[in-house]
Amino acid sequence: MNRRLVTGTALALTLGLTAACGGGGDAEEARGATGPIKIWLSNNPEEIAWGEQMVEAWNDANPDQEVTAQEIPAGKTSEEVIGAAITAGNAPCLVFNTSPAAVPQFQKQGGLVALDDFEDGAAYVEERSGDLATQYRSPDEKYYQIPWKQNPVMIFYNKALFEKAGIDAENPPLSTYDEFVATSKKLVDAGVSKAAIYPAPTSEFFQSWFDFYPLYAAESGGSQTIEDGTATFDDEAGTAVWDFWAQLYAEGLSPKEKYDGDSFADGVAAMSVVGPWAVKVYGESVDWGVVPVPTSQGTPAEETYTFSDAKNVALYSACDNQETAWEVLKFATSEEQDGQLLELTGQMPIRDDLTGTYPDYFEANPAYETFADQASRTVEVPNVPNSVEIWQEIRDNYSRSVIFGEAPVADSLTAAADKATELAGQE
Repeated sequence: MNRRLVTGTALALTLGLTAACGGGGDAEEARGATGPIKIWLSNNPEEIAWGEQMVEAWNDANPDQEVTAQEIPAGKTSEEVIGAAITAGNAPCLVFNTSPAAVPQFQKQGGLVALDDFEDGAAYVEERSGDLATQYRSPDEKYYQIPWKQNPVMIFYNKALFEKAGIDAENPPLSTYDEFVATSKKLVDAGVSKAAIYPAPTSEFFQSWFDFYPLYAAESGGSQTIEDGTATFDDEAGTAVWDFWAQLYAEGLSPKEKYDGDSFADGVAAMSVVGPWAVKVYGESVDWGVVPVPTSQGTPAEETYTFSDAKNVALYSACDNQETAWEVLKFATSEEQDGQLLELTGQMPIRDDLTGTYPDYFEANPAYETFADQASRTVEVPNVPNSVEIWQEIRDNYSRSVIFGEAPVADSLTAAADKATELAGQE
């Protein structure tokens, strides 16, 4: 699944990787240089298939600027592997799996090239992605990543289990928090599933992107957790979201134990927090429906925001042939290649007017149309210093108060926000 981070050992990176695009040399010389480059792809089969056909198409047309692709080497997380490669000076030219949350750290390491340094850089990013592009600007107002693809987070529900519990499976009462809790109780009380919904209760920094953050984006009307250097979420919207999840945990509707498997596919949970990747994963094995994340008052679907769960592409400063890398990046994010990405993975290119650009695809694949509509209303993680540390602080306080009930929500929310503001202000 797209949201899973790569696991394994980071040792392979330092023991055996060659300099993926070379290192050293003059930065200005590299900026205008052309020639062979190496790139890294995500390790899921659909994206590998997309990458292979993209590379083949480029190489057929540009035999003197050959692209060589490989999967991101195994490591604890892909962010750790990329960070280590930057330190070692052997990062590839392009990584087609760059987490927006990691960009501030990679930039701080000196590992990224500002796309604005190319004559058409900023204009290309903004023309392709429209208004959504501005969320990906760094504090220096430059783009060190191109918004590539997103998996807007929504709620999948098991229609068969809803019907078994006597709940309307075509128009389920899930819009408001009160409705969501009442429906969750009905599911569990009817014994159709152990859990109503089962987000991961583990402590990794990114887990808040699949419980707290989508609902905060919706409840706040599209706010990020940090704006103008100050945390926003110690407010009425943040309190409502944390209280909502705390109620689900306190009443046993969401378990506090880690589940080793897919709780939704296994019928252990009647609902799941997912992106469009879920359409292929669950396919016909689950009779599913999809709705926006809930809000306290039941925001209309066409006005509801959510978390983007984006993965982007960055150009790394170890690259010796950066002009070629930039041309490959534009080729890989062209209308044709974005269409191939959509066809092969079901993930949403971060492209202005997505449904208008690919009407035939969505007519043939109506299951994705709801996600495509949601893709126009997404919120990204703030592009601020110490981004990962901020999300870890949020997660630790959220876990303590919301999941395990060991501290008052109000106290933990304030503590997380204060620390987030402090960290965002540090270089």
